[in-house]
Amino acid sequence: MISNLKSTTTLHNGVEMPWLGLGVFLVKDGEEVVNSVKAALEVGYRSIDTAAYKNEEGVGKAIAESNVPREELFITTKVWNADQGYEATLAAFDVSMKKLGLDYLDLYLIHWPLPSQGKFVDTWKALEQLYKDGRVRAIGVSNFKVHHLEEIIANSEIVPMVNQVEYHPRFNQRELHDFCKKHGIQLEAWSPLMQGGLLEEPILVELAKKYNKSPAQIIIRWDIQTGVVTIPKSVKPHRIAENKDVFDFELSEEDMDKISALNQDQRMFANPDTFSKV
Repeated sequence: MISNLKSTTTLHNGVEMPWLGLGVFLVKDGEEVVNSVKAALEVGYRSIDTAAYKNEEGVGKAIAESNVPREELFITTKVWNADQGYEATLAAFDVSMKKLGLDYLDLYLIHWPLPSQGKFVDTWKALEQLYKDGRVRAIGVSNFKVHHLEEIIANSEIVPMVNQVEYHPRFNQRELHDFCKKHGIQLEAWSPLMQGGLLEEPILVELAKKYNKSPAQIIIRWDIQTGVVTIPKSVKPHRIAENKDVFDFELSEEDMDKISALNQDQRMFANPDTFSKV
């Protein structure tokens, strides 16, 4: 039952992952990210998602200064494009762990498939090794399309546990979601609010009034009810608190369909087939 902020989904290896977390993409390192993470932890968040955003140190500082036991936290980070390849990934993991100040990680992801380099299978083998060594509880990918996942599955021992992708009502990635369900891969949404671009969408505004919630809360609830883990980003404590208040109501099937019908296959960010930034 998805009934509160501590509710979790069970990954295919048995690890429990919270349905809702805080994303810190482009949050400035130092005071801004420390305060954001602390604000989230104080109101009950237990999942924090970072990467090579240059703010892993701040995330680690906030965790260290919080009173939350490590075993209650679910911390995710990612290997960046410049560090793909077997040995480079292992080294990058060590750097991230030092910055975070952690002994183990809950989830480690390949940030982008970067097909132009052709390294993501070797990178995945490094993640498999880290998982076998017990240094990370779960491994997965980010921004992988179906054909990228098929290549991973065909050339490795472990099926990814998570695929974190751009996902919102205008881009609901139905084919990818169906593939992930079939293979036991948990889909996770980044940019679920389309960087605020959906907050004035008439249907969402109408539903917000109906349920006495904000448009952002309607979207986050839609994510969760579609079986998608979500990590909205905010640096404002009142927004961080607001985003978590999505467990005291449920969208009707009719209203879920209204939101799903907003899909336009509208990708806001880079196409994983062509993105090559290192």
